[in-house]
Amino acid sequence: MRNLIVSSLVSLDGVHGDPQSWVGDFFDQQAAEEALAVLRESDAMLMGRTTYTEFAAAWSSPSGLYLDRINDIPKYVFSSTLTTADWNNSTLVPGDPVPAVQELKKQGDGHLMIYGYGRLAQTLLEHGLVDRLNFLVVPVMAGGGTPLLRPGKRTNLRLASVRERRNGVVALSYANA
Repeated sequence: MRNLIVSSLVSLDGVHGDPQSWVGDFFDQQAAEEALAVLRESDAMLMGRTTYTEFAAAWSSPSGLYLDRINDIPKYVFSSTLTTADWNNSTLVPGDPVPAVQELKKQGDGHLMIYGYGRLAQTLLEHGLVDRLNFLVVPVMAGGGTPLLRPGKRTNLRLASVRERRNGVVALSYANA
């Protein structure tokens, strides 16, 4: 059975939205290499509408190993408002994401990957479908933006690992308790 991994950048003041405006040089060569390694172990990405729209606009023109992998990997887009998903290897999945992801977890050998901790990731975590939740805590105060934490169902987690990168980013990995 596939593992579902959620990976999110988060600032010290708890912002996860619009990371390109505050992550800056903290997404360095080490971060890119680690992200590519996880993507190589994954055989699909899951996205909500907002992530899909932003990623398709920014990353649909491959330039390097990382973007090549993102463009090549199958992408499942969960949305009740989009009518098409034209980005390379994208499949639109309307309706309730929970049963669809339960089925996707039974297929394939690689991980399922979600970037960002938005509504899709929160819903799947609350339904026990997230196997690993990774937060990359960036040592910057974003000063505003979409907060990481919002009301939801209580979910107990256990700390799986903590790593500090050379640039001060702390990688926290949690698993379902």
